[in-house]
Amino acid sequence: MVNKLLNRKKLNPLVPIFTGNRYEEEVSIQLFTYNNDRYVEDPLFSEDKFTGFTDQKSQYWLNFHGLHDVELIKRMCQKLGIHNLAIQDILDTNQRPKFQEYDDHWFFSLKSILPSCGSEIESEQISFILGRNFLVSFQERKADYFEHLRHRLREKVGLLRERGPDLLLYSLLESILDNYFKTIDSVDKQVDEFGFIDMDVDPSPNVLRSIEHFKRQIHLIKKTISPIKEFVAKIEREEYDLISHQHIKYYYELKDLCLTLLDNCDSIEVRLESSTNLFFSVQGHRMNQVMKTLTVVATIFIPLTFIAGIYGMNFTNMPELTWKWGYFALWLTILAIFGFMLFYFRKKRWF
Repeated sequence: MVNKLLNRKKLNPLVPIFTGNRYEEEVSIQLFTYNNDRYVEDPLFSEDKFTGFTDQKSQYWLNFHGLHDVELIKRMCQKLGIHNLAIQDILDTNQRPKFQEYDDHWFFSLKSILPSCGSEIESEQISFILGRNFLVSFQERKADYFEHLRHRLREKVGLLRERGPDLLLYSLLESILDNYFKTIDSVDKQVDEFGFIDMDVDPSPNVLRSIEHFKRQIHLIKKTISPIKEFVAKIEREEYDLISHQHIKYYYELKDLCLTLLDNCDSIEVRLESSTNLFFSVQGHRMNQVMKTLTVVATIFIPLTFIAGIYGMNFTNMPELTWKWGYFALWLTILAIFGFMLFYFRKKRWF
């Protein structure tokens, strides 16, 4: 299925359009209500149950799996007071990841790499709405890379139950970056298994095709990591009410993780670029070897062709043609020239 591309000039912001693919049969919603002493999980939450995030002593995490039901997403977002532009950004899965601050909430979207055992890298858009006491997440499909956070909330492991939704947002972003590390490690192992190009064997064009495939994967990863780094850098430069001062240090850690990921990508890119240069060097070396061999053969046959050309002329006054030993003398001369030139070229190490 091909994603839709929006024409922003003709787009009505009051009529949101979903541009992604339908991965789920229907949109499912989960609501997690928690504080230090209380935890309530509703894995089958529905629109008619929603009454707002009114309990200021509790924190809320509302999670959506699937985005194809535009009307449901729109109605829920309007109940939450989410801006119409943010609603369209949630449903537009083709846009670049972005961060936008509104009056009483944040909108932040990014691309998440999906772990895959295949050679292709899959990604999905995940959007977040961060408020005073709530966090809303929108996922294109169901995935289990947030399950450990649900477990920590259920079992009261760590600080999530004690702190606000800004710490939960950090934990979700950290989980997404962890998938990036797994993906980069997988690509790194594939590059290692790809091995080195043998200088004694003419490399196949498939080698270059594989190198370009890995380059495209690394480019995709870097393209999706950079906006996360920009988001964290923006938090680092400016003061925001929705992130408490005690949690700023955790977001600094996200920046370090992004820089580490980008460094790993650069390292793999350097190796791939070296493999590309080596490929063309081996190709050039093999071509030089072939041309050298052909040149030696052609050079040897130049004087032999010259002799054959002379005695192939149809003149009647050529004494060697009537000489009894002329034919054998000609062959002896040809072999002597052939042997001398082989000896000379071998001495010069031209082959």
